[in-house]
Amino acid sequence: MKRFFTIVILLLCVGALHAQRIKVLSYNIHHGNPPEIPGKIDLEKIAQIIVASGADLVGIQEVDVNVSRSNNIDQAKVLAELTGMYYFFSKGIDLEKGEYGTLILSKHKIVGKRRYDLPMVEPSENRSLAIVDVELPNGKQISFANTHLDLKAKNKVEQAKYINELGDWYSRPLILVGDLNAEPETEPIQLLEHFFVRNTKQNGATFPNTKPRTEIDYIMVGKHSKFSWIDYRVLNEPYGSDHLPLFAELNITQ
Repeated sequence: MKRFFTIVILLLCVGALHAQRIKVLSYNIHHGNPPEIPGKIDLEKIAQIIVASGADLVGIQEVDVNVSRSNNIDQAKVLAELTGMYYFFSKGIDLEKGEYGTLILSKHKIVGKRRYDLPMVEPSENRSLAIVDVELPNGKQISFANTHLDLKAKNKVEQAKYINELGDWYSRPLILVGDLNAEPETEPIQLLEHFFVRNTKQNGATFPNTKPRTEIDYIMVGKHSKFSWIDYRVLNEPYGSDHLPLFAELNITQ
């Protein structure tokens, strides 16, 4: 019996060694413009929110790169410098003489990165899906995806189907975040739930920034991933953007 308990304890210890806690943030930053202050760009505040959250992986939407409305700066590079994180920018569209799209920040080294244009069945603003592979301190790799779905209903449905196809390829743990422009009961989210797990117990409204009433920002995990939710909550940070940041902490055991 003593030997049995010793074996159980050893197995639990081995499992703990391979488990990894990951903190994740999804944040539509409205190109760094606090909505109550037209024309102002405050990336320092956005960076402060990111750093204070302790997030290891961050998916950011509505990022300008060399666009005049945000002072012609590379917001992706600046946010990476302000937070001390690795980064990968994914263009959605050309805007003025610059670019506009999404950004991934990572505390951990990015060892792979990919960008996909999302499908459109109706003319609209081009959207992309960015995916990075990061190496964790325990030597394991996980993948992290960030996107911003279209406003048009038919496009959102096709984009969700496309993301499902990609998500089904992954054998390593996969986390998906983004502004999906869709509420939980709508078809795009229901489609994504075929391949991704959504937290349904601690979800909350993320838009608008004051008196939020709509849940359109999400953190999801591929169904093949072995994980558990530790924390999942909307952060009360109404100043920086017209969206509130969404935070989750996961325990990944795969």
